[in-house]
Parts: sequence; C-alpha cells; structure tokens
Amino acid sequence: MITAQAIRREARDSDASIWRVHLVTLALAALLLGLLFRQDVADMASVWWNSSTFNHCLIILPIIGWLIWNRKDELARLTPSVTPLGLIVVGSGACGWLLGEAAGVALARHLGVVLMLQGSVVTLLGIGVARGLLFPLAYAFFLVPFGEEFVPFLQSITAELSMILLGIFGLPAHIEGVFITTPSGYFEVAEACSGVKFLIAMVALGTLAANLCFNSWWKRAAFLAICVIVPVIANGIRAFGTIYIADTNGIEFAEGFDHVLYGWFFFAIVIITVLALGWKFFDREIDDPAFDPADIPVNAPVSNPARLGIYTALLLALAAAPTVWLSANAVAGSGNVPSTFALPQIEGWEPSDAPMAYHWEATYVGADRIVASRYSDRNGRTVDLAIAYYANQAEGRELASFGQGGFPAETEWSWVEDTASPDAGHAYRITAPGPVFREVFQYMQVGGQTTGSSGRAKLQTMRVRLLGGDQSAIGIVISAEGRDARDIVETFLTDGGGVETLVDRVTGLAD
Repeated sequence: MITAQAIRREARDSDASIWRVHLVTLALAALLLGLLFRQDVADMASVWWNSSTFNHCLIILPIIGWLIWNRKDELARLTPSVTPLGLIVVGSGACGWLLGEAAGVALARHLGVVLMLQGSVVTLLGIGVARGLLFPLAYAFFLVPFGEEFVPFLQSITAELSMILLGIFGLPAHIEGVFITTPSGYFEVAEACSGVKFLIAMVALGTLAANLCFNSWWKRAAFLAICVIVPVIANGIRAFGTIYIADTNGIEFAEGFDHVLYGWFFFAIVIITVLALGWKFFDREIDDPAFDPADIPVNAPVSNPARLGIYTALLLALAAAPTVWLSANAVAGSGNVPSTFALPQIEGWEPSDAPMAYHWEATYVGADRIVASRYSDRNGRTVDLAIAYYANQAEGRELASFGQGGFPAETEWSWVEDTASPDAGHAYRITAPGPVFREVFQYMQVGGQTTGSSGRAKLQTMRVRLLGGDQSAIGIVISAEGRDARDIVETFLTDGGGVETLVDRVTGLAD
C-alpha cells in the first residue's frame, strides 16, 4: 500500500533529480563559456588580484555563493525549467562582448561575459528560479572591474572640496586643475587621492547591506546614496586635512599622517559612520527569508533532457557567434606598414637636439612603427613631434587606450587640465616636478578619419572591425614646453600644413 509519506518522498526525489540535471547542465555550459572567453576571464581575475582598486572583487564570488546558500530552502520549493527569455540576456551579453572586442573596450567585454553567464542561469533554470536568485545574479555585476573612469571627476571634486575647506579655515590657496598651491607647498590631488578605490568598494558593500538590512525600496535607495556621498565628502576632508597639517607641521609629517590615517583608520571610520546612519532605519530581521516562493507563480512546464539540450546548444551558439564574425573580418582588414615612414621636413623648422627641461616622450605601446623628433625654428622655439603606426590593433596594442599618446603613464608627469581643442584633435596641459609644464595636441587617425576623441576613435575602430575595411591606425602628438606654449604648437602645425599633411609626409604620400 502506497502511503502519503512515500508519495512525498518520491516527489522530493523527483524534484532533486530535476535539480541535479539542470545544475549539471548549467555547470557544463558555464565551463564551456569560461573556456571560450578564457582570456577575458583571466584578465578580470588578474585585475582583481593585481589592482588594489579591485581587490574587493576577490570576495564577490564567495559572497554570491553565500547568498545562494541562504536561499537553498526557498529554492528547493521551486522547480527548474528552461526559458527562451534567458537567451535574450545571453544574446545581449554576446553583442556587448562583440562591440567591446571590436572597439577595444575591456569593460564591455567583461560585462558581456558576466551577462552571458547570468543569461545561462536564467535560460537553464527558468524564470521562477531566476527570480529567487535575482539579487545574487545582479550582485555578479560587481565582478566587472569598473569605476576607474570616474578618477578625473573624483580628482576634481576632491580638489574643489579641499579649496572650500581651506577657505573656511583661512588658509590662502590657489588651484589649477588638480594642483593646489599654499604657502607651505605645492600639492597634487593625484589619482591615488581621488578616493575611487574606497568608493567602489563602499558601493559594493552598501549594495549588499541594503539588500540584507532593508525591505523598503526607498530606504535602500537612500542608503546607497549615503554610501556614495559620505565617502566622497570624507575623501575631500582627508585631502584638506593633509594640506592643512602640512601647513602647520610640515609636509613630511603630513605625508606620514595621511598614510597612517588613510591606510588604517579612514576606511573603517567611514564604514562605521555609514552603517551608523542607516542602523536606526533597518527594517528587515536577520532571519527573514530572502524571498517567498509562494509569490513566484509556477507556470513553466517541466523540461525534458532533449529540450534542455536544445537550449544549451542555442546559448552556446549565441555566445560563440561574435568570435566567428570577428575572425572572418580580422585577416581581410589588416593593414601593411608603409614602406616609407620617416620624419617630415617642415619649412622654417629643423631637427634639434636642444635639451628638455624635464624628460618627456610620447608613448605608443605595441606600435608597428614610430618616428619622433624635436624641431627648432630660427627664434629658438622648440616643439616635439611623434607619429606612430598600427597595422592592426589588438589587445594590449590599441591606439585609444590609457597611457597612449602624450601623457605617459607611470611617470612623474601629471595631468593638469584639458585646454581648448584644435580642429579634429584633443589638447591638454601636463606638468612634471619643477614645475615644468607642457601643452600637448593629440590626434588619432582610424580608417582615414582623424579625431582627438578616444570615444570616436574606438567607434571608428569598431566600425571597421565589424563591417570590414582598413584597420590601420595612426597616433599623432605635437607638444611644446611652457605654460603658454600653445602658440608654438599651433605655429608648427600650420607650417606643417595641418595634421593630415604631416601624416601623409611621414608615410610618403605627400612631398
């Protein structure tokens, strides 16, 4: 005689069997995706391990695992299935990866890989289970290294906040870009002082705390706003404090104080402050379930192995399609290094060995060819020219990327401010210890179009990679020393016939 207990046991065994099949299939699909995009997975892992800005990403995966484990009882009451809606997410991720690979934007590629993995969960476990896993799935976005794009903005905000506080405390100061001059010295709000490392980690922590401690959506939003505003203000106060202490106790004492304060106490103090501000408004009990399975309707049919296999094949085909497309266009669009690639002769200017006030050179990592020289005119004015050629851009050797051009990375040179842009170019001022200033005009030529915008250069690179065409790229930098050296650069550019003519002369297309 079959008892009710036996029926329930059989139902549980059946559910466990269904879960087992779907989880094994999901694990296999995730493994294949990881192998297909192993370079991007390795790049993300390398950033997590080697960049202090993203060291917190190393604990994101354990946190996601813990969040899923906390939902195990509720998830056990759901039945996995398959859904075509997940393929939309996979397709979106594949498109994002394709655009990122074509434009040379690592952020888009990494985001695309994460989206494809998220879409795989939705596709192979179904909408109901995906709803139960909504927050852990969304929290996986913090695996993508992002946020350093805000460094210049945060540097400016920190510098402006410091100036406001210096004014309140009566310490005379002058600001130029991210440089502040006071009676005690010359201070730079450097990239490391922007506060971006702490802000990114704080947003990740705040998002987790908002989900665990609040039920109300408006309280969650308010808490996240605090997690952004308080660190930014606190970083401005920290920068002000360093400058103020340097004025009263000396720069060496201020540097040591700032290192200890920021390295050991600052992070903890701000976290405690933020949590204290939100503590009174916590409205979720520690033992509240993550979600109520009864709120998730069961309307998806139980999938069979054949259906599960079809959906797995479809998601893998969607993920692989971009790599096939780009491979087909890569060889056809590769350029050849010009047989002639030499420094141009500019009327009224001669090659010069005049010394620099502070060593500088344009940087073009991975360029197939590069020519660079100093020129002087009859009035003794000097200007530096560098032109680099890429037959075909690839990972690690992209024209429009950080550190390429006239602002060399990991040197004593620091960005001061953007200046008025010339036609089809980008102009900015940098400085080195002394201080020594430089005016820099920078251009990028991709697919025959010249621009000073990294964004436009990447879009043009993406266009030729996706649709075919000449994939060669050329970088041009013209620079001169001096705070007011812009007229020297403009004169040289005019005498050279414009940036396109300069390039043509270098490549032998013009006399």
